Amino acid sequence: MSDSTLPSSNESADGTPHRRRPRYAGRNPRRFDEKYKERDPLRDAETVAKVLASGKTPAGTHRPIMVTEMIAALMPRPGALVVDCTLGYGGHARELLAHLLPDGHLLGLDADPLELPKTEARLREAGFGPEAFTAVRTNFAGLPQALVTVSSLSSARSAANSDSLLMGADCILADLGVSSMQLDDPARGFSTKSDGPLDMRMNPRRGQSAAALLVRSSSESLAELFKTNADEPRARELAAVLAQRSFTTTRELTDAIRAASPETAKDEVDLTVRRVFQALRIAVNDEFSALNALLRSLPTCLNPGGRVAILTFHSGEDRRVKQAFAAGLRDGTYAEIARDVIRPTAEERHDNPRSSSAKLRWARRCS
Repeated sequence: MSDSTLPSSNESADGTPHRRRPRYAGRNPRRFDEKYKERDPLRDAETVAKVLASGKTPAGTHRPIMVTEMIAALMPRPGALVVDCTLGYGGHARELLAHLLPDGHLLGLDADPLELPKTEARLREAGFGPEAFTAVRTNFAGLPQALVTVSSLSSARSAANSDSLLMGADCILADLGVSSMQLDDPARGFSTKSDGPLDMRMNPRRGQSAAALLVRSSSESLAELFKTNADEPRARELAAVLAQRSFTTTRELTDAIRAASPETAKDEVDLTVRRVFQALRIAVNDEFSALNALLRSLPTCLNPGGRVAILTFHSGEDRRVKQAFAAGLRDGTYAEIARDVIRPTAEERHDNPRSSSAKLRWARRCS
């Protein structure tokens, strides 16, 4: 090959212009798209370690919450069929897989079409092949149908279950929190800290965005939404200001909430902003309906003696789980439930502030 045919230093081998990697924006870059080192733990492990040591979650990742307590509640064993209803970044799934192998299987559910392929790839790269792990894109309301997809694995189950159309699970986990990958990425529209499109959909390819919901909501329906989904004390006042208004970005909505609270202390306004975002996110993703469907289907999805653990992050979720488990104990569906809610240790709350509001409850189906 002559010198004239060799690619220049500014071109790649296929002739496309070479683009230099952007300079890392200091020790603690503020913009999500500048935090690329945090999102590449294999290449930049030192940067990730520093972020973790500071008590923060590296951008684009997620730290599983209450792992030890979750394992104690579920008691996964080798050969078990375990369902992680909210696969997320895969942190809980990896821990569960370590306990149920060999011969066990983990079914991972997640509605997010952007994050699920990444997590499945990470788990495959970690050595968990199709014989150990199946990923299905659905939310936890789709648990019964998702179990049907792994019915072909009945050879690993007892003969009593092999003839059933719906194969039961030995352990079911549901972590109802929003993942850090979704919270941190401004493009997803969940964050109250960074400006981005006012979206909030777990599956951005379906349903209406938070912006569309606000435009279509009356003051009365929005007030009920703020009250029911987030226990917002100023629900009516805020709804009157926000209903049927057009907001394009999260910053526009945040500014409108703050402008409607001129006499309120900053800390309380910050809480109000978070509650409004929470209420809208729950409505956009129909989270309570999905949770109610999960709670109804649990008894038929669990094998006799099977165990379920659910992590909640606000009172509306926890109340539903607590009531469903208590009702199941009274009617004989569950043989045992957690006597008290389980919370993260002080050490975990310090190391991972996003765990602070977490509550864990569990139940065991009658044998």
